Amino acid sequence: MKYFTVLLGMICLSMAACKKQDQPTHPAPVHSRADISITQQDMQHALSLLDEKDQQFAQTSFGKQNLLQILLREKLILQDARDTGFTHDKDYQEALKQKRAQLDSIYEQFAQEALIRTWYEKNGKELEPSEQEIKAYYKKYPYEMTIKQIIMDNAQTADQTLRILKGSPARWKEMSRQHNIAPASLQTLTFMPGEYLDNLEAVAANSPTGKVQGFFKTPQGFHIIMKTGENRLSLEQATPRIKQILQNQHLDELLDTLKQQYEVNIYEENK
Repeated sequence: MKYFTVLLGMICLSMAACKKQDQPTHPAPVHSRADISITQQDMQHALSLLDEKDQQFAQTSFGKQNLLQILLREKLILQDARDTGFTHDKDYQEALKQKRAQLDSIYEQFAQEALIRTWYEKNGKELEPSEQEIKAYYKKYPYEMTIKQIIMDNAQTADQTLRILKGSPARWKEMSRQHNIAPASLQTLTFMPGEYLDNLEAVAANSPTGKVQGFFKTPQGFHIIMKTGENRLSLEQATPRIKQILQNQHLDELLDTLKQQYEVNIYEENK
Protein backbone atom coordinates (compact mmCIF):
# COMPACT_ATOMS: atom_id res chain seq x y z
CA MET A 1 0.00 0.00 0.00
CA LYS A 2 1.37 3.43 -0.87
CA TYR A 3 0.25 5.41 2.13
CA PHE A 4 1.41 8.73 0.78
CA THR A 5 -0.60 8.38 -2.41
CA VAL A 6 -3.27 10.03 -0.32
CA LEU A 7 -1.01 12.35 1.66
CA LEU A 8 -1.71 15.31 -0.57
CA GLY A 9 -5.37 14.91 0.24
CA MET A 10 -4.50 14.49 3.91
CA ILE A 11 -3.13 18.04 4.11
CA CYS A 12 -6.72 19.22 4.48
CA LEU A 13 -7.69 16.40 6.82
CA SER A 14 -7.93 18.53 9.95
CA MET A 15 -10.02 21.17 8.19
CA ALA A 16 -12.35 18.55 6.75
CA ALA A 17 -12.73 16.94 10.15
CA CYS A 18 -13.71 20.24 11.72
CA LYS A 19 -16.35 20.87 9.05
CA LYS A 20 -17.83 17.43 9.59
CA GLN A 21 -18.27 18.19 13.29
CA ASP A 22 -20.74 20.93 12.37
CA GLN A 23 -22.82 18.62 10.17
CA PRO A 24 -25.63 16.37 11.47
CA THR A 25 -24.38 12.86 12.09
CA HIS A 26 -26.12 9.49 12.02
CA PRO A 27 -26.07 7.37 15.16
CA ALA A 28 -23.02 5.07 15.13
CA PRO A 29 -23.66 1.31 15.26
CA VAL A 30 -23.22 -0.14 18.72
CA HIS A 31 -20.40 -2.69 19.02
CA SER A 32 -18.60 -4.25 21.89
CA ARG A 33 -15.66 -2.04 22.84
CA ALA A 34 -12.33 -2.93 21.23
CA ASP A 35 -9.07 -1.17 21.95
CA ILE A 36 -7.38 0.36 18.91
CA SER A 37 -3.66 0.97 19.18
CA ILE A 38 -1.10 2.41 16.81
CA THR A 39 2.28 1.08 17.85
CA GLN A 40 5.80 2.04 16.92
CA GLN A 41 5.95 -1.19 14.93
CA ASP A 42 2.91 -0.03 12.91
CA MET A 43 4.68 3.24 12.17
CA GLN A 44 7.93 1.54 11.17
CA HIS A 45 6.08 -0.83 8.86
CA ALA A 46 4.21 2.06 7.23
CA LEU A 47 7.47 3.97 6.77
CA SER A 48 9.11 0.95 5.15
CA LEU A 49 6.49 1.04 2.39
CA LEU A 50 7.29 4.63 1.43
CA ASP A 51 9.88 5.83 -1.07
CA GLU A 52 12.81 7.88 0.18
CA LYS A 53 11.22 11.28 -0.45
CA ASP A 54 8.01 10.38 1.38
CA GLN A 55 9.99 8.87 4.25
CA GLN A 56 11.77 12.20 4.71
CA PHE A 57 8.42 14.00 4.79
CA ALA A 58 7.04 11.48 7.30
CA GLN A 59 9.89 12.33 9.68
CA THR A 60 8.63 15.89 9.99
CA SER A 61 6.05 16.77 12.66
CA PHE A 62 3.36 17.48 10.07
CA GLY A 63 4.18 14.37 8.03
CA LYS A 64 4.12 12.15 11.10
CA GLN A 65 0.69 13.45 12.10
CA ASN A 66 -0.62 12.79 8.60
CA LEU A 67 0.73 9.24 8.65
CA LEU A 68 -0.80 8.66 12.08
CA GLN A 69 -4.17 9.87 10.81
CA ILE A 70 -3.96 7.50 7.83
CA LEU A 71 -3.11 4.57 10.11
CA LEU A 72 -5.92 5.52 12.49
CA ARG A 73 -8.43 5.59 9.65
CA GLU A 74 -7.30 2.13 8.53
CA LYS A 75 -7.47 0.72 12.06
CA LEU A 76 -10.98 2.11 12.64
CA ILE A 77 -12.24 0.81 9.30
CA LEU A 78 -10.67 -2.60 9.83
CA GLN A 79 -12.12 -2.96 13.30
CA ASP A 80 -15.58 -1.90 12.20
CA ALA A 81 -15.42 -4.22 9.19
CA ARG A 82 -14.62 -7.16 11.46
CA ASP A 83 -17.31 -6.23 13.99
CA THR A 84 -19.88 -5.82 11.21
CA GLY A 85 -19.11 -9.25 9.82
CA PHE A 86 -17.70 -8.14 6.48
CA THR A 87 -15.06 -10.88 6.75
CA HIS A 88 -17.79 -13.28 5.61
CA ASP A 89 -18.73 -11.18 2.58
CA LYS A 90 -18.68 -13.31 -0.61
CA ASP A 91 -16.81 -10.74 -2.69
CA TYR A 92 -14.23 -10.31 0.05
CA GLN A 93 -13.74 -14.07 0.39
CA GLU A 94 -13.44 -14.46 -3.39
CA ALA A 95 -10.82 -11.69 -3.53
CA LEU A 96 -8.83 -13.45 -0.81
CA LYS A 97 -9.11 -16.76 -2.65
CA GLN A 98 -7.81 -15.24 -5.88
CA LYS A 99 -4.94 -13.48 -4.13
CA ARG A 100 -4.00 -16.66 -2.27
CA ALA A 101 -3.81 -18.56 -5.56
CA GLN A 102 -1.72 -15.78 -7.08
CA LEU A 103 0.69 -15.71 -4.13
CA ASP A 104 0.94 -19.51 -4.08
CA SER A 105 1.89 -19.42 -7.77
CA ILE A 106 4.49 -16.71 -7.18
CA TYR A 107 5.93 -18.63 -4.24
CA GLU A 108 6.10 -21.88 -6.21
CA GLN A 109 7.88 -20.15 -9.10
CA PHE A 110 10.36 -18.57 -6.69
CA ALA A 111 10.95 -21.92 -4.97
CA GLN A 112 11.72 -23.60 -8.30
CA GLU A 113 14.09 -20.83 -9.40
CA ALA A 114 15.88 -20.87 -6.03
CA LEU A 115 16.27 -24.65 -6.20
CA ILE A 116 17.70 -24.45 -9.73
CA ARG A 117 20.21 -21.79 -8.59
CA THR A 118 21.19 -24.00 -5.68
CA TRP A 119 21.68 -26.95 -8.04
CA TYR A 120 24.00 -24.91 -10.24
CA GLU A 121 25.95 -23.68 -7.22
CA LYS A 122 26.43 -27.20 -5.86
CA ASN A 123 27.37 -28.64 -9.29
CA GLY A 124 29.52 -25.69 -10.34
CA LYS A 125 32.85 -27.48 -9.92
CA GLU A 126 31.67 -30.43 -11.97
CA LEU A 127 30.73 -28.12 -14.85
CA GLU A 128 33.90 -26.02 -14.68
CA PRO A 129 36.34 -26.73 -17.57
CA SER A 130 40.03 -27.18 -16.88
CA GLU A 131 42.69 -24.85 -18.23
CA GLN A 132 43.91 -27.70 -20.40
CA GLU A 133 40.45 -28.12 -21.95
CA ILE A 134 40.24 -24.40 -22.69
CA LYS A 135 43.64 -24.33 -24.40
CA ALA A 136 42.84 -27.45 -26.43
CA TYR A 137 39.56 -25.91 -27.62
CA TYR A 138 41.30 -22.67 -28.54
CA LYS A 139 43.92 -24.57 -30.51
CA LYS A 140 41.13 -26.13 -32.58
CA TYR A 141 38.85 -23.08 -32.84
CA PRO A 142 40.81 -19.82 -32.42
CA TYR A 143 38.36 -17.74 -34.46
CA GLU A 144 34.88 -16.26 -34.67
CA MET A 145 32.64 -15.96 -37.72
CA THR A 146 30.02 -13.45 -38.74
CA ILE A 147 27.05 -14.48 -40.86
CA LYS A 148 23.84 -12.91 -42.03
CA GLN A 149 20.88 -15.18 -42.43
CA ILE A 150 17.29 -15.34 -43.58
CA ILE A 151 15.06 -17.74 -41.65
CA MET A 152 11.74 -18.84 -43.15
CA ASP A 153 8.92 -20.97 -41.81
CA ASN A 154 8.40 -23.25 -44.83
CA ALA A 155 10.60 -25.14 -47.27
CA GLN A 156 8.87 -23.88 -50.42
CA THR A 157 9.56 -20.22 -49.64
CA ALA A 158 13.10 -21.09 -48.62
CA ASP A 159 13.72 -22.91 -51.91
CA GLN A 160 12.34 -20.05 -54.00
CA THR A 161 14.33 -17.47 -52.04
CA LEU A 162 17.52 -19.50 -52.33
CA ARG A 163 17.14 -19.74 -56.11
CA ILE A 164 16.76 -15.96 -56.37
CA LEU A 165 19.76 -15.27 -54.15
CA LYS A 166 21.97 -17.79 -55.91
CA GLY A 167 21.37 -15.88 -59.13
CA SER A 168 21.45 -12.42 -57.57
CA PRO A 169 23.10 -12.13 -54.11
CA ALA A 170 22.62 -8.34 -54.27
CA ARG A 171 18.89 -8.90 -53.62
CA TRP A 172 19.62 -10.10 -50.07
CA LYS A 173 18.09 -7.07 -48.34
CA GLU A 174 15.00 -7.29 -50.49
CA MET A 175 14.50 -11.01 -49.78
CA SER A 176 15.22 -10.55 -46.10
CA ARG A 177 12.65 -7.76 -45.83
CA GLN A 178 10.02 -9.92 -47.54
CA HIS A 179 10.60 -13.32 -45.94
CA ASN A 180 12.83 -13.15 -42.85
CA ILE A 181 11.08 -14.28 -39.67
CA ALA A 182 14.28 -14.12 -37.61
CA PRO A 183 14.49 -11.51 -34.84
CA ALA A 184 16.97 -8.71 -35.48
CA SER A 185 19.49 -10.32 -33.12
CA LEU A 186 19.71 -13.39 -35.38
CA GLN A 187 19.68 -11.71 -38.78
CA THR A 188 23.36 -10.82 -38.34
CA LEU A 189 25.24 -13.02 -35.93
CA THR A 190 28.84 -13.36 -34.75
CA PHE A 191 29.86 -16.59 -32.99
CA MET A 192 32.67 -18.96 -32.20
CA PRO A 193 32.18 -22.64 -33.03
CA GLY A 194 30.05 -24.02 -30.21
CA GLU A 195 28.05 -20.84 -29.61
CA TYR A 196 25.32 -21.36 -32.23
CA LEU A 197 23.82 -24.28 -34.17
CA ASP A 198 26.25 -27.08 -35.03
CA ASN A 199 25.20 -27.66 -38.64
CA LEU A 200 25.19 -23.93 -39.50
CA GLU A 201 28.55 -23.45 -37.80
CA ALA A 202 30.05 -26.23 -39.92
CA VAL A 203 28.66 -24.70 -43.13
CA ALA A 204 29.90 -21.23 -42.23
CA ALA A 205 33.34 -22.52 -41.25
CA ASN A 206 33.76 -24.16 -44.67
CA SER A 207 32.23 -21.35 -46.75
CA PRO A 208 34.06 -18.57 -48.56
CA THR A 209 33.07 -15.06 -47.53
CA GLY A 210 30.18 -13.61 -49.53
CA LYS A 211 28.75 -16.86 -50.89
CA VAL A 212 25.06 -17.73 -50.37
CA GLN A 213 24.52 -21.12 -48.71
CA GLY A 214 21.34 -22.99 -47.94
CA PHE A 215 18.75 -23.85 -47.22
CA PHE A 216 19.16 -25.72 -43.91
CA LYS A 217 16.42 -26.94 -41.58
CA THR A 218 16.84 -26.40 -37.82
CA PRO A 219 14.40 -26.08 -34.90
CA GLN A 220 14.35 -22.33 -35.68
CA GLY A 221 13.15 -22.79 -39.26
CA PHE A 222 14.69 -22.94 -42.74
CA HIS A 223 17.94 -20.99 -43.01
CA ILE A 224 19.79 -19.33 -45.87
CA ILE A 225 23.15 -17.97 -44.73
CA MET A 226 26.05 -15.94 -46.02
CA LYS A 227 29.36 -15.63 -44.18
CA THR A 228 30.43 -11.98 -44.13
CA GLY A 229 33.64 -12.26 -42.13
CA GLU A 230 36.02 -14.31 -40.02
CA ASN A 231 38.29 -13.04 -37.25
CA ARG A 232 41.09 -14.73 -35.33
CA LEU A 233 40.93 -14.17 -31.55
CA SER A 234 43.67 -14.04 -28.96
CA LEU A 235 43.58 -16.65 -26.21
CA GLU A 236 42.73 -13.88 -23.73
CA GLN A 237 39.78 -12.75 -25.86
CA ALA A 238 38.53 -16.28 -26.45
CA THR A 239 38.93 -17.76 -22.95
CA PRO A 240 35.67 -16.45 -21.35
CA ARG A 241 33.65 -17.59 -24.36
CA ILE A 242 35.35 -20.98 -24.56
CA LYS A 243 34.77 -21.45 -20.84
CA GLN A 244 31.04 -20.88 -21.35
CA ILE A 245 30.95 -23.22 -24.36
CA LEU A 246 32.62 -26.01 -22.38
CA GLN A 247 30.40 -25.42 -19.35
CA ASN A 248 27.37 -25.85 -21.60
CA GLN A 249 28.83 -29.02 -23.07
CA HIS A 250 29.49 -30.43 -19.59
CA LEU A 251 25.95 -29.48 -18.58
CA ASP A 252 24.52 -31.29 -21.61
CA GLU A 253 26.53 -34.38 -20.71
CA LEU A 254 25.28 -34.27 -17.13
CA LEU A 255 21.68 -33.82 -18.26
CA ASP A 256 22.02 -36.76 -20.65
CA THR A 257 23.07 -38.85 -17.64
CA LEU A 258 20.06 -37.62 -15.67
CA LYS A 259 17.73 -38.57 -18.53
CA GLN A 260 18.79 -42.16 -17.98
CA GLN A 261 17.84 -41.93 -14.28
CA TYR A 262 14.37 -40.44 -14.70
CA GLU A 263 11.43 -41.28 -16.91
CA VAL A 264 10.85 -38.28 -19.15
CA ASN A 265 7.40 -37.62 -20.63
CA ILE A 266 6.93 -34.60 -22.88
CA TYR A 267 3.46 -33.37 -23.75
CA GLU A 268 2.83 -33.27 -27.48
CA GLU A 269 -0.18 -31.45 -28.85
CA ASN A 270 -2.39 -33.56 -31.08
CA LYS A 271 -2.62 -32.11 -34.55
